[in-house]
Amino acid sequence: MKQAGGYVIAFLYGFFLYALIEITFRGYTHWTMALTGGVVLAVLYDMECRLTAHCIVRALLGALFITAMEFTVGVFDNLVMGWMVWDYSEVPWNLMGQICLPFSALWFVICLPAGRFCRVIAQRFQ
Repeated sequence: MKQAGGYVIAFLYGFFLYALIEITFRGYTHWTMALTGGVVLAVLYDMECRLTAHCIVRALLGALFITAMEFTVGVFDNLVMGWMVWDYSEVPWNLMGQICLPFSALWFVICLPAGRFCRVIAQRFQ
């Protein structure tokens, strides 16, 4: 049961921190982005607990996962539901306006401290 607590804490931190970051930089967020942030940090937590690969490899895997989540949520939110939560159409190297290479690179950079943060959570809950 103690190990499950780490996933819950990671989800909650991801949920609130991602929403706070979006509000700080964009002025608003969307509830689906907060949920996505929670899922992403819980998965990053799992990766940090299970994988023994170098932190650069884990950050790359994390960036790929975040990009895949962003695409999936983007297609649902923006294209299926028409909520227009974001649009990367004007950003270079975008795919359907839902993901783009510059943000994938940013996710890689963010995964480095996020991985360290997840290891701190794991020390507390394992």
